[in-house]
Amino acid sequence: MEVAHEFTMWALFARATITVKFVMIMLIIASVWCWAVIVDKFIQYRKARAEARVFDEAFWSGNPLDELFDKIGANPKGASEKIFAAGMLEWRRSHRQDGGLIAGATARIDRGMDVAIGKETERLQRGLTVLATVGSSAPFIGLFGTVIGIMNSFIEIAEQQNTNLAVVAPGIAEALLATGLGLMAAIPAVIYYNKLSADADRITGGYEAFADEFATILSRQLDS
Repeated sequence: MEVAHEFTMWALFARATITVKFVMIMLIIASVWCWAVIVDKFIQYRKARAEARVFDEAFWSGNPLDELFDKIGANPKGASEKIFAAGMLEWRRSHRQDGGLIAGATARIDRGMDVAIGKETERLQRGLTVLATVGSSAPFIGLFGTVIGIMNSFIEIAEQQNTNLAVVAPGIAEALLATGLGLMAAIPAVIYYNKLSADADRITGGYEAFADEFATILSRQLDS
């Protein structure tokens, strides 16, 4: 008498071997981790764009830059504010007590803002390596689980000496579940890695464009 098998996700997982179960659990954890990174980055990038818009309005409002710097204070919150503060801080430090400027002020201002941009770029890209790693490795991890599952299925067939589809199908289904979980983790990871990387590059490009414009403004004041 043939035993009836359930083919629900939980039933397939429960019948799998320890090795295949470990692979499935690892892929599920990787998938959840990826979605956590994706949601966190969407929130972070939306906040960064909103902060940049608010700061741009204040910067181009026509008010004196010294007044804006004093308003921001010593602990700026947004990325644009940090870049602006880095440039303004070096600008003020470049003035001597007699009102003159220390040589090389422009280069120091540029370096100060570049350091601030670098820190913000690193913060924007933090976590994207998780998506890249999962996107590239999850299919192979799932395939490993599938190979182990199919191998165990063939061993069971040899032991029972029965090639009936009812005997083969459960083991094959359990094995293929690992591949499915690998793809479920990898596909969103690859798609959102590309999208979030492009978003991070656009935000960083905005910071760099602002730094160039600000450096130009300060350069005009230096020349005058």
